[in-house]
Amino acid sequence: MDSPVLPPIRFDNSYARDLADLTVAWPPEEPPAPGVVAFNRDLAEELGLDAQALSGAAEFFAGGYVPPGAKPVAQAYAGHQFGGFSPQLGDGRALLMGEVIDARGQRRDIHLKGSGRTPFSRGGDGKAALGPMLREYAMGEAMHALGIPTTRALAVATTGETILRDMKPLPGAVLTRVAASHIRVGTFQFFAARGETDRLRRLMDYTIARHYPQAAGAENPALALFDAVAAGQVRLIAEWMAVGFVHGVMNTDNMALSGETIDYGPCAFMEAYAPGTVFSSIDRQGRYAWGNQPLILGWNLARFAETLVPLVDPDGERAVEALNTRLQGIAPAYRAAWVAVMRRKLALDGEDPGDGDLADDLLAAMEGQGPDWTLTFRRLPTAIGGDSGRIAPLFTDAGALNDWLPRWRARLAPDAAARLAAANPAVIPRNHLVEEALDAATVGDMAPFEALIAALREPFAYRTDRYALPAPRGFGNYVTYCGT
Repeated sequence: MDSPVLPPIRFDNSYARDLADLTVAWPPEEPPAPGVVAFNRDLAEELGLDAQALSGAAEFFAGGYVPPGAKPVAQAYAGHQFGGFSPQLGDGRALLMGEVIDARGQRRDIHLKGSGRTPFSRGGDGKAALGPMLREYAMGEAMHALGIPTTRALAVATTGETILRDMKPLPGAVLTRVAASHIRVGTFQFFAARGETDRLRRLMDYTIARHYPQAAGAENPALALFDAVAAGQVRLIAEWMAVGFVHGVMNTDNMALSGETIDYGPCAFMEAYAPGTVFSSIDRQGRYAWGNQPLILGWNLARFAETLVPLVDPDGERAVEALNTRLQGIAPAYRAAWVAVMRRKLALDGEDPGDGDLADDLLAAMEGQGPDWTLTFRRLPTAIGGDSGRIAPLFTDAGALNDWLPRWRARLAPDAAARLAAANPAVIPRNHLVEEALDAATVGDMAPFEALIAALREPFAYRTDRYALPAPRGFGNYVTYCGT
């Protein structure tokens, strides 16, 4: 299909070129009636693309047009899914179209999600419904505005097809995802499970060159790569926890070595504080609950460490010893990152050895009381003056909170009010508002979605409207689905 509106895009294809044994060349399926329903002008400009011309490129965004220079491939990877290992997964409904060098000189993947069957589809139809693709768009924009590393959506396009999910007919859609890369722990597991050390080393060298070039000159590049990946993941999960984000599927194939949040499936933001919060319909055991995410961080990094054993040292015992030493440091590293995040959220003055306990005790005061996570922190400035301000009404019993507040005030920075407002968002993707926007979009009304995106892009702005308030009574327990 010709595209009369698509401006030139300077694609490169280093992944497909340098790691051809991890890809299968594959075309996207041609959509019958493509149309752009959401376009990210800011991201297009960040990529150095012609946003005005690109905004109407429905054929490209829906998969019907492969522009010059693009070489679409399905990527192979393995992964532990809910603890069980699958030696071959891969892009079952997605294609890497190529890479671009953005306006800051950084390499970024352009990736279509929902573009049809591939050799890795495992019986699926390879398609995506409009609602889940818009969810990923919204979540990526929210995380970006919150300052949390994330993949983002350049566009969502409808295909003109109707697809079935749970026996419901839904409009088909394709999401154009932009990522620093799609290299995952599962990508390393793909070669490691096959004992293909030479190919594993090539993958390591490519990953280092693309993301952590400083590791190339290290005494042991494999250990340096592990250290860099672990540091990024520690920071990322601490930031997730700080805003109440629940990823929902922290499988090893959903852990990007770039340190970005990737694969927004059954994700959501925790509203009423409860460490066991789970939204995913398939996480029946709570493996990926909010409070378990730091533990899964360590588990996933252990799986990554296993893949690096032959690259760290020819002597397996020495390699395992070196990697185990690093794994033992993950929990304290995460603790330090979490305390640093909480110092920021609580506007504490400098650093004190008791700050971790102070943060823990606030969570203990919140336990079982059902306060809204986001509003509790957002309303802290109202409690600076000597009473519980507007926080106490969020609690069933504010007794423990009232005991905690004087200790907190004793540690406050002089400009605490301003710091609190800058560190704690007023707006997150409230679950009822996300569902409202997706339901409306599914029947052709994009106005609620556009209003939601506008609010999410300014999360720290002062506001008291519906975008800054919890779900109304009667919204009920919230359940999300992976969208496949």
